[in-house]
Amino acid sequence: MTKPLELGLDTFGDVTRDANGALLPYAQVIRNVVDEAVLADELGIDFIGLGEHHRSDFAISSPETVLAAIAARTKRIHLGSAVTVLSSDDPIRVFQRFATLDAVSGGRAEVILGRGSFTESFPLFGFDLRSYEELFEEKLDLFAALLKQEPVSWQGNLRPPLQNQRVFPPVETGTLKTWIGVGGSPQSVVRAAHYDLPLMLAIIGGDPARFAPYVELYHRASREFGRTPKPIGVHSPGYVAETDDQAREELWSDYKTMRDRIGKERGWPPMGRDEFVNEADHGSLYVGSPETVARKIAATAKALGIARFQLKYSAGPLPHEKLMRSIELYGRKVVPMVREMVG
Repeated sequence: MTKPLELGLDTFGDVTRDANGALLPYAQVIRNVVDEAVLADELGIDFIGLGEHHRSDFAISSPETVLAAIAARTKRIHLGSAVTVLSSDDPIRVFQRFATLDAVSGGRAEVILGRGSFTESFPLFGFDLRSYEELFEEKLDLFAALLKQEPVSWQGNLRPPLQNQRVFPPVETGTLKTWIGVGGSPQSVVRAAHYDLPLMLAIIGGDPARFAPYVELYHRASREFGRTPKPIGVHSPGYVAETDDQAREELWSDYKTMRDRIGKERGWPPMGRDEFVNEADHGSLYVGSPETVARKIAATAKALGIARFQLKYSAGPLPHEKLMRSIELYGRKVVPMVREMVG
């Protein structure tokens, strides 16, 4: 029997503004994220992922700590990162933190490992960006060894070897659910298949159907490695309001603020309203009424054959109160409609 499509949410803890337009303190943003996750749990949403960043526009630098707070106030929602930047972290510590989260949440922890599209963590923690690829490849190899939950003997080039080393705490039941987050690198897709791990596609622009070749590559590589392909998920931005016009008007200026700030760092031109509308109509921006967002998610699910969709519901300084209403509409209306559409 085919498992139903899982519907989740993601946030980076974007620093939001209050009713007077002033940016909230980081501590309040983090407390608000906990409240957002509690609401998602009450609504029966399957998953919430918190991104790791080390910059002024995002409040969450330690997702596991916030997820542990969420675990204490929730009962069923699965809790994960979106993503954990493994390249600038220690694989053993990452495993220990998520194994601990799994314990306090009663088996609800997941981790999405990625290289990260932001690079602030590299100088912060003393890593050379010139080793960007090598760091991820070697640390993922070690992390995959840890997932077996056996004494680890391992050797790489960037750290001393391990000899018959045990890591605590172990995951209580089964293994820690671990995804590989991919933004568009075929090598990363093959790497996920090589390690027999689920694939999470970060699709933040353009027609989501253009990622179909990556899905096929993952299936083909899995077969060539002699494995059954694991689930595939999609992470994309979006926002839900009562009507299409209301959703677009409420999201536009704050989405542009976020997009232009990142774009300025990366050499992109400022976002125009036409680009925003095109992404909403034809691209990977899931903004609109519950019916519109549900139809678009269902279309992506069918086109790519995914097992989970995660909506990145926060966008720049868009206020907490609007995020809460968006989550409520997503959980009460979008989720059941999508499940009905995909059968």
